[in-house]
Amino acid sequence: MNNNPDNRPDTSPFSSPAYRLIILLGIVAMLGDIVYEGARSVAGPFLFTLGASAFAVAFIAGFGEFAGYAIRIVTGYAADRSKRYWTFVIAGYALIAAIPLLVLAGSWEIAAVLLIVERIGKAVRSPAKDAVLSHAATAVGRGWGFGIHEALDQIGAVAGPLLFVLALAAGGTYRGGFALLAIPFGLLLVALLLAWKSMPDPLTFEETARLTAAPDSADTFRRRQLTLYGAFTMLTMAGFIVFPLLAYHYKALSVIPDAEIPAFYAIAMAVDAIIALIAGKAYDRSGLAVLFAVPVIGIAIPLTAFSPAYIPALLGAVLWGASMGLQETVLRAAVADFTPAECRGFTYGIFNTVYGAAWFAGSLAIGILYTLGTNYAIAFMVLMQCAAVPVLWELVQGRRADVK
Repeated sequence: MNNNPDNRPDTSPFSSPAYRLIILLGIVAMLGDIVYEGARSVAGPFLFTLGASAFAVAFIAGFGEFAGYAIRIVTGYAADRSKRYWTFVIAGYALIAAIPLLVLAGSWEIAAVLLIVERIGKAVRSPAKDAVLSHAATAVGRGWGFGIHEALDQIGAVAGPLLFVLALAAGGTYRGGFALLAIPFGLLLVALLLAWKSMPDPLTFEETARLTAAPDSADTFRRRQLTLYGAFTMLTMAGFIVFPLLAYHYKALSVIPDAEIPAFYAIAMAVDAIIALIAGKAYDRSGLAVLFAVPVIGIAIPLTAFSPAYIPALLGAVLWGASMGLQETVLRAAVADFTPAECRGFTYGIFNTVYGAAWFAGSLAIGILYTLGTNYAIAFMVLMQCAAVPVLWELVQGRRADVK
């Protein structure tokens, strides 16, 4: 039976294969975030209860992020060579199973291993997933495509911490919250298979765009621009704090009640989702200049988040979420615009390795300086963000000259 007697085109998002794949991948990411962002929101306090020190928390979080980024150069290269992007995506998401297993952790060392295993899973899937997403986003605008994905992703990042808010407020335990995360993990696997079935060969989007669009100089691999881009990323991430250390600060100084710590993280993730959509549209219209907001916000974060007072600490969490929204949308979208399709997985691997290594090194420095005094940590973070600004300025000016 014809449900469209006027033969008008279906303009709903799911009528477009590109939108359909972006949304399905967003649902997969949303369910994944319910699991691992829920765990991250309480990782600092949970490790604290198991006897971990401030340095240990910073090291575990930083090393986990480093491991989650450092090996992406290998998995990205392997994905490009094999062209089996979905194999890497599925295998990486399967390792999220480590999070529900935290219910069995009897020491902070075992908990640390499980948290790091989940980050390794992210390393396995991320270059391939970003490549798949960049192909689909070609048809809708790269900034907007990554923005939609990040916004859906962050719905899960809000829901996950809220599970722990409810569990702790009801008198439950961290372990009980970890056990509940097995449910969204099962749903994740189902959604992931649907995404794979919807478009087994995402390179089709890129090939279609190339046939219908005039050649663009932005498709050329510009080594110098990528080098500047990597330098900016390295500096700004070295001065960006990991949330578990912020949560440790809240716990150690009793800035907020324990049950509200995951709520702060949920608020940060909600801000991330809103900023992702705004930043995605802004990037498609204005380009790399949008990234100047990253170091500006990065300077404001330590000046507020390390306060012993409630309201400034909340503002710090909001700013942290805003910075994450910019990073996860614009930083990732721009990589695709610098890089041809055939080597995009490898380029994402390189980019993410630089990103994660800088974040890890910065986390160690911030953790050590924090133990000496918060003012030392604040000074380091501000210095790194200030150093990133002139690098970005040169990159933006070069980009504008190239477009002209």
